[in-house]
Amino acid sequence: MFTIPQLVSSDFTGTFRKVSELGYKKIEFFGPYSFSAPATIEAWKPLAAQLGITQNAFYGLQISEVASILKDLGLTAPSVHLDIMTLRTNLDEAMKSLSQLNVSMVALPTMMGEDLSTASAYYKMAEEFNALGKKMKDYGIKLVFHNHGYEHAPKDNQIPLDILLDNTDPELVTFELDIFWMQAAGASPIDYLKRYPGRFRLMHVKDAAEHVRFSGDGSTPDQWMPLFPKMADPGTGVFDVKGIIQEGIRSGTEHFFLERDLTPDPEKTLKNSIAFFNSIL
Repeated sequence: MFTIPQLVSSDFTGTFRKVSELGYKKIEFFGPYSFSAPATIEAWKPLAAQLGITQNAFYGLQISEVASILKDLGLTAPSVHLDIMTLRTNLDEAMKSLSQLNVSMVALPTMMGEDLSTASAYYKMAEEFNALGKKMKDYGIKLVFHNHGYEHAPKDNQIPLDILLDNTDPELVTFELDIFWMQAAGASPIDYLKRYPGRFRLMHVKDAAEHVRFSGDGSTPDQWMPLFPKMADPGTGVFDVKGIIQEGIRSGTEHFFLERDLTPDPEKTLKNSIAFFNSIL
């Protein structure tokens, strides 16, 4: 969804009809939602304004209406993005609402604002993820952590993402590998897929016009947004996207989502990307 928010904002059903006709099968929504924590909704407003996003999640529709539209168009939403504050304060309502979409995974897109300063903080994070995952399991939904780059900045001589992978229960917690942000942090998606088979059940697929690195540790939007223009449609840039996807398939990745963040030409990106995916799968 982060590829096409403006298109969806102007024509929700028409955009998803076009997405379906091109051959896409799955959608991944991002919040905030009506059930999101009030603090999350307020915190999103200035960032949304910076990004040019004018509406939240379901664009004024009820979740039941969204579910009906997706079903009519042959689309599914196996996962959505949701913030940590909502999971802490309103988990039951969130899970009940998202169950209407037959969501099976809920991903934390970032832990921005949390303590990320020490290895100990990540061990505590892993404990919390396991506890949340246990609660979510009652709804048939698995917790997902999405990498955003900062998890590769060493803390106390340890790699935070490795701490999370090594200390979360695979039955309760899985991961979404964003191949752009991982490489912007200097890490290798293929290496992680090989070292942790079965742990990355979801993948965000995009390319880069040139090799990029964060200006700092990758933990804040002011480091992310300058890199958006460096993104490219899959198969048109410098990343080995084909090799990463093939390793993902071998490793057990189930869902691959096109996500070229706020692409300047979403219709072109949709067409280019589905052609690339069809050529390698």
